[in-house]
This record gives sequence, C-alpha cells and structure tokens, in this order.
Amino acid sequence: MSQNNDHGECSPSACSTCSHASGCPSAKAPAGDPDAKLKSRLSKIRRKVVVMSGKGGVGKSTVAVNLAMSAMLAGQRVGLLDIDLHGPSVPTMLGLEGRRLEADDQGIIPISLGGLSVISTGFLLSDPDAPVVWRGPVKIGVIRQFLEEVNWGDLDLLVIDAPPGTGDEPLTVCQLIPDLDGAVIVTTPQKVAAVDVRKSVSFCRELNLPVLGVVENMSGFVCPHCGQVVDIMSRGGGQKLAESMGVPFLGAVPIDPAITASGDSGRAFVESTDVTPAAQAFRDILAKLNF
Repeated sequence: MSQNNDHGECSPSACSTCSHASGCPSAKAPAGDPDAKLKSRLSKIRRKVVVMSGKGGVGKSTVAVNLAMSAMLAGQRVGLLDIDLHGPSVPTMLGLEGRRLEADDQGIIPISLGGLSVISTGFLLSDPDAPVVWRGPVKIGVIRQFLEEVNWGDLDLLVIDAPPGTGDEPLTVCQLIPDLDGAVIVTTPQKVAAVDVRKSVSFCRELNLPVLGVVENMSGFVCPHCGQVVDIMSRGGGQKLAESMGVPFLGAVPIDPAITASGDSGRAFVESTDVTPAAQAFRDILAKLNF
C-alpha cells in the first residue's frame, strides 16, 4: 500500500520500501487492459452503494456502518470501504483501531469482523493523530488501490462511506465503478443541512448515478427513560428534501444515546440492540433498499 513520506504525503517510491513489496499485487501491472484487475474485482461484488452527504456532522458514517452491519446480520456477505481519507472514523466505530493491513499473493487482505470485510485509511496510519496530507491525485490513487488491490472476494454488497461534499473521493468512486448501484444520501432535519445535501442529489444526477433515497438522521430524540421519541429540533426536513427533489425517502433515524455509546465502545449500534425506534429505523431503511 502507499505510505506517507516525512511530509505526510504519499510517496511514489513507497512500494520499494514496503515490507510486502515482493509479493504485493500492487507492484504487478496487468497486461493489456489497464483496468482488467479492477473489473475482475468489481465483477465479484453484486451490489455497490455509496453513502454520501453534502454536509459534515450529519451522521453519515453512522448510517453507513449500521446499514452494512444490518445487511451482514441478515446473512449477506458485506464489505465496508471507508474513503473518508482525512477523517476515517469506521475503525473506531467498529473497535478496529490499531489494526494493520497485510497482503498475500491474492491481494490486500481486508480486516474481517465476523462476516464484514473492512478497509480504511485508518489501518494505514501508524500514528492516529497524524494528519493525512494528500492532494487529489494521491487520493485518487489510494481509492483505486482499495478497489483494485483489495481481495474483496465474492460479496453481496459493498457499502462505500464517502466524506462530506462532492469532491475527489465520491467523484473517483463514480468514475471507477461504472455500474455503481446508487447513492444513499444522509441529512439532518434542519434547513441549513438540507440546502447542502441538495447539492449531493444534483451531483448524482450530473453523473447519472441513481439516488436510492434520502435518510433523515437525528430526527427526534429517543428518551433513555421512557423510550418515547421527542422532537427537540425540527423534523421532516429530509422528507421534504426528498419530495422536492423527486427522490425516494428511506426513513428517519432518531437521536438515541445508545448510538453514541455503541460507536464510542467500538460496536455497531444495530449489533447491540434491536428493540429501539432507531434500530427499527435502520431495519426499515435496509428493507426499502432491498439489499
């Protein structure tokens, strides 16, 4: 895998100093079609979905992690690709901090969590506090490596957690995966979030990427004492956005203190409980997506 140089940027000569360089398929360019290996990897993945948002802080990674885990718990073979290169939170949310990637003659081996295969830049950083200082071309190269060199094997579903916005990362995914099934777009109810998220819908339309639907996260608050959902801030902004943009509305996930506790403890929320309104919301969203 590409590694940082002393300035935090990916070095083109990193492969020559990598401990896996002698056997890593990254060092072997395929003959003929330069995309042959990428196409071969992707052909083994039945469905590929990107989770994105036009704004940060809306709980996009929480939605991606819990959708992936919900599909795994339903018996599917699932991969979770974290392309939030500058702020990878998936390792923390799944209790995989400190894990490192290895490779064999079949490719880079994803970190396994039960039936869930996980890849993140968090697995490449020796210092979790070090910033990832990568320019566009380097980020594009790393995402390509994640898709092309990782031995994902046969998967029913690959969930891709993209960073906020419509920049290099989601654009690269759309360009490298021409048969991407679509995007799940996450927002919170407030108008200030919905305005930015509308840009994500427009982004998908410009790239002819289907919008599978909008998820309204942080929609109401689940009281930890009585279990009732209380509206502590506006509600329904995600549904209104979906209706105005002519895309499906997948559902609303209320704020639940257990979601925060689960993420901090390194365990997916839907793995910890299945009886709360938020857990039911994730199941309903997965059912609507028909994964």
